[in-house]
Amino acid sequence: MSAIDTAVAAVLAEHSQADTEEVRAGVTRVAERWTDADGDEQAMAAFCKDHWVPAEDRHRLRDRLETALEQIHGHLYEARRVLRKWTDTRGDDLPQSDDLLAQFDPAADLSEQLWKQKLGFLCRLHFDDPDLATMLADGGSWSSDQWADARLSQAFGARIPAELSERSRHIGHAASKWVSEQHIPVGGVVTADGEAPFEPDRKLLWHWLVREELRGRYGDGAEGLPVQRALAFVMGRAIEGRIPASVWEGDAQKKWDPAANTIDGVANEGEDLARYEHWLAQFRVQQELDPYYPKHPTVLGRRFDLQREIPETEVVALIETLLDSAARNELLDVVEAKLGRPLEAHDVYFEELGDDRPSRELDAIVAERFPDEDAFDAALPEVLRGLGFGDDEAEFLGTRIDVEIARGAGHAVRPALPEFHSWLRTNRLPDTLGWDGFDTGMHELGHCLEQVISTHRPRPALRGVPNTACTEAFAFLYQHQARAVLGIAETGDRAGDIAAATSMLNACQIAGPALLEIRIWRWLYEHPEATPAELRDEVVAEAGRVWDRFFRDRYGDDPYHLMAAYEHSVAYPLYLADYVIGLVMAQQIRTHVEGRDLAEETMRICGIGRVTPDAWMREAVGTGLDASPLLDRVSAAAQRLRD
Repeated sequence: MSAIDTAVAAVLAEHSQADTEEVRAGVTRVAERWTDADGDEQAMAAFCKDHWVPAEDRHRLRDRLETALEQIHGHLYEARRVLRKWTDTRGDDLPQSDDLLAQFDPAADLSEQLWKQKLGFLCRLHFDDPDLATMLADGGSWSSDQWADARLSQAFGARIPAELSERSRHIGHAASKWVSEQHIPVGGVVTADGEAPFEPDRKLLWHWLVREELRGRYGDGAEGLPVQRALAFVMGRAIEGRIPASVWEGDAQKKWDPAANTIDGVANEGEDLARYEHWLAQFRVQQELDPYYPKHPTVLGRRFDLQREIPETEVVALIETLLDSAARNELLDVVEAKLGRPLEAHDVYFEELGDDRPSRELDAIVAERFPDEDAFDAALPEVLRGLGFGDDEAEFLGTRIDVEIARGAGHAVRPALPEFHSWLRTNRLPDTLGWDGFDTGMHELGHCLEQVISTHRPRPALRGVPNTACTEAFAFLYQHQARAVLGIAETGDRAGDIAAATSMLNACQIAGPALLEIRIWRWLYEHPEATPAELRDEVVAEAGRVWDRFFRDRYGDDPYHLMAAYEHSVAYPLYLADYVIGLVMAQQIRTHVEGRDLAEETMRICGIGRVTPDAWMREAVGTGLDASPLLDRVSAAAQRLRD
């Protein structure tokens, strides 16, 4: 008799009324994870017999597990996010301690302990672990209890050894910290005509703030073009790992021509491959994790099927649909007409078809309303009232969001339990919040609204949203409200046209890097022994291939390798596609909200809970993920914006 048959017989001997097939299914799930360390066959049979819960009491077990896991994961998550606070935010540095605190894990072996102490087996004995195909096919008709059962079973995850879990966390932290510290000194940068456009002490975080500075120069017209080209070359040299050492040292007396990559006319020969060393470290620790996920034995499988819950083929098809669309081509005609010149490679970052006042003017408008992050924090209830939230809702949400300044780019950190707050992190200028800080803050506000609502409204097992793209959708929705909050927004149909056009431009410029990232991770699995230099060369080559296929015909040559600029690829592997999906979702929600109340719909949609993204979108707007609302609105908008 097999171990499974022995255990099934033991359960049925004790519980004669139990359904035989249900018992066998539960015992089989236990056997899939049971190891010699957990005991012999008799020990497994005894566990199943002693802990079998009859069907009529299953709801009580569900409630217990739901409450227990919420407390276990919620309090540990809160401890971990507090431990990272000093490395994630500016203003209180203590380098002797902060890294150590950020890497401390109060429960490094939690994954193994959940199995060793048998909670994972208790759950698997009673609740099925459906695969993605089953959830997509059947999940739309599931009850809240059925979804809770699925999420409870998935909550225990793989049996990752504590040492490997700890090493993975350290490698991820090191990559994230490296990215957040890449503030490139640009005080010595000179343009092709020899001008030095930046203050001597100016530094820009790449790629985020280099990109934002480039965007800000569109308001300078023809005078801004040489600066934009120089900034694009700054990104290109960072991608190549060929920024001169004297630049990193901040010596603004030495003039750096990033186009020629010379310092005071002398060519730079050095290279720094730290970016690709971190990228490879992320890949190799994922290789070590692969065997512990037999159903998802690559990081791509885990990212798409297990975490994102949208198949990779669908995501790639969505990306290519956007990039190949006639609507995109029509929109680029509008961009070219607005710029009054042929498009260049760096124009992939152009996004402002409406109010294009210079960034300095926007900085002044923001300073009058929100001089710093504390003023923005204090005003959040008022901001939310202005966006349509009732007094009680605005006060409840606004006082549960705390604004801080990030070391790197802006981000939001969700609470895992209702009693904690959401953390909104943005950036700022030296003496004021500024437009970039406020614009980023409004993006993060969208995240935080979703986080607070989805932590309070759904039941514990379903708290949150299905995946990152769903929260990005609300981040983009509320970022588009930034000018309205300042009282300088477009109105009427034009406002909707600008929002859709901006979403499309953003989606397409991120779609290229997202596609590159997917291809590079596939290449890494095919070339597991790659060196940092070989990875750099492949990234640069793939950037060229993506550019040639989807961008060259409209933007011309790209000497900067811009498809490889996003630092998410190093710190947050395979994240970029969530931005593209989120922008598509944002337009679906925006279309749905027309004629409805944005605040009310935000409360409703963010309270749906953690079902699949497909089921979430169907309940949110009536259809699954679909690019048509974005493409249709952009095509119509392009015609009106041309006229």
